Amino acid sequence: MHFGLKKVLLRKNKMTMPCLLLLETATKNCSVALSEGSQLLACREEATAHYSHAEQLHQFVLEVLAEANKKMSDLDAVVVSGGPGSYTGLRIGISAAKGYGYALQIPLISLNTLDVLAQQIQIENGSIVPLLDARRMEVYSKVLTKSFETLVQAQAQIIDAQSFENLAGPIHLLGDGQFKCKGVVMRPDIHFHEEITYPSARSMVSLAFTKFNARLFEDLAYYEPNYLKEFNGGN
Repeated sequence: MHFGLKKVLLRKNKMTMPCLLLLETATKNCSVALSEGSQLLACREEATAHYSHAEQLHQFVLEVLAEANKKMSDLDAVVVSGGPGSYTGLRIGISAAKGYGYALQIPLISLNTLDVLAQQIQIENGSIVPLLDARRMEVYSKVLTKSFETLVQAQAQIIDAQSFENLAGPIHLLGDGQFKCKGVVMRPDIHFHEEITYPSARSMVSLAFTKFNARLFEDLAYYEPNYLKEFNGGN
C-alpha cells in the first residue's frame, strides 16, 4: 500500500473532508496555508528579498494550525509547490514537505508553481500566462486557457519582441516575470497584472483537493523539484 494511503482510506470511510497542509516557497514569498476539503482555513505568508523561508516556514505551519484549531495529527496530506522557481525556495519547501510526510505518515501532493500562480486570476477570454523570474531575460512560463487548461507546457523562455506572437489574445501576464516583458513585447492586447506578483498557498486549495480526491500522490523517497533547467548556484 502506498505510503500514507492507509490513513487516507480510513478518512474516506469516515466521510470526512481531508485536512491539507499547503506549502508554497518557490519564490520570495514564503506562504503556508491549511485547508479542509475545498475551504481555506488559515494562511500565513511574507515575501522578503533574502529568502528567509528556512526561519519562517515551520513557524507559519504552527500558526495556521493554531488559528484553525487543528493538530499535526489531523493532517491527511502535505501539499507542496514543486516548481519551477527558486532553487533555494524549492529545496526548503520540498525538504519540509518530505519531513512532515515521513513524520506523520501522510502522502505528498505536488502542484506546478505556475498553475498555482494562475489561480489568482479570472478572465472572460484570451490566454493566461503566468511568468516567474529565471534571471537575466529568461522566465519560467506556461500558457493556460480561461478555464486553466494547459495550452503550452511549462518551459524556460527568453523574452524578446516575438514572445507570445502565436497566442490568441488578449494575453494576461502575471507573476514577477511579467516585468521583463514591458517595453520588449509590444502587442497591444497584452494586459499586465502587476498586483499578482507571487504564487500563494491560498491559491493551492482547489488544485490540491482535486489531486487528493484522485489519489495523485508523489513518492516521498524519490520526489524531486521541477527545476526546468540546470542548477547554476544562484537562487
